[in-house]
Amino acid sequence: MLSVDRQRRFDRWLGPPLCRFLTLAHRLKGDAEPPREIRRILVIVLSEMGALVLARPMFERLAEKYAGASLFVLCFEKNRPALELLDVVPREQVVGLRSDSFGQFVADSVRAVRRIRALGLDAVIDLELFARASAIYAGLSGAPVRVGFHRHTQEGLYRGDFINRPVLYNAYQHIAQQFITLAEAIDSTTVPKVKRLVPAAAPAIQPMTLRPGELDATRDALYARFPGVNGKPLVFLCPGAGLLPLRAWPVSNYGVVARELARRGCAVGVVGLPEDRELARAILSASGSDACVDLTGHTKSVRELTALLHLGALLITNDGGTGHFASLTPIPTIMLYGPETPVLYGSLSPHALNLHRPLACSPCLTAYNHRQSPCDGDNVCLKSIAPEDVLSAAHRLLGVNTAS
Repeated sequence: MLSVDRQRRFDRWLGPPLCRFLTLAHRLKGDAEPPREIRRILVIVLSEMGALVLARPMFERLAEKYAGASLFVLCFEKNRPALELLDVVPREQVVGLRSDSFGQFVADSVRAVRRIRALGLDAVIDLELFARASAIYAGLSGAPVRVGFHRHTQEGLYRGDFINRPVLYNAYQHIAQQFITLAEAIDSTTVPKVKRLVPAAAPAIQPMTLRPGELDATRDALYARFPGVNGKPLVFLCPGAGLLPLRAWPVSNYGVVARELARRGCAVGVVGLPEDRELARAILSASGSDACVDLTGHTKSVRELTALLHLGALLITNDGGTGHFASLTPIPTIMLYGPETPVLYGSLSPHALNLHRPLACSPCLTAYNHRQSPCDGDNVCLKSIAPEDVLSAAHRLLGVNTAS
């Protein structure tokens, strides 16, 4: 798998010359006439799975505004399960990219460009924040309408000038609202694009549709493996941070929270990938309770994880995909932010509480530094959120379930 650092290096060294070439090619060719009718739209989203959840209101707006159009998505194969969970495009209309190696990524990119050009696209929407790879796909797509974020006069990553519906990136608006702005830019004629009034409230998000018997099967599998959690309010903890360890709240703090919740009569389940098992062991050891169980690797897919979250009374998680998948369920959620900000990336769930300490250096993962923080790894922004702060919020969300 291509590491984040290698992806950044490729983007830094190969991206600018390719963007300059595409800019020159489009200038020499000139823009095609905009289509009279938008029938085929490609959405490019290469970010983490959580970004797909935040993009769901945009997909719904596209389906509403261009009711007769076919939607296609270009994404990494690893993100396909999240896209299928959202059920916003048919499976056969997803173009996947593998990133196990640079050679495989290049070969898949060539195949993907050939396929999307053959679609006869009317519009392409690039959801990425200044990453050059996605802009290059947009430039090669053959679509006469190309929408994406643009730096305009801001200092930011150079992505060429072939996006002909450039949208001003706004660091003060939630990214879900900005994605909707991208959708509105397809037919916008203002300068800059889309001078729309953005509602103060976050856009609503539709819940996951459970299949018949799915929740019962999920419950039966959990109780068969861990009968001790049955009959207790179940709190999920998600201590993993995925590709960005800087986003992790200290595992010792999760241990304190697990011990206190177990003392108050809750069952605690530590969720995550199989590689998060060591984190789970540390939390279970700190809890000192049989009511705290290791659920890392218990679910085999994003869908299974999201179905499992339906059984919980509360989720406590680092900023990441699990917290955003929780917004597709009724579970109350506490999400912990530091290197990134809930102003931009907060959960869309009406049942979520986003905790953040605004240090002078936070947020440090931004569109302007390619999410490459200057931090030395001492994430004081997250360490300053005390276990007592999280427990106080948890008690409020759980209500009578944690009364002494």
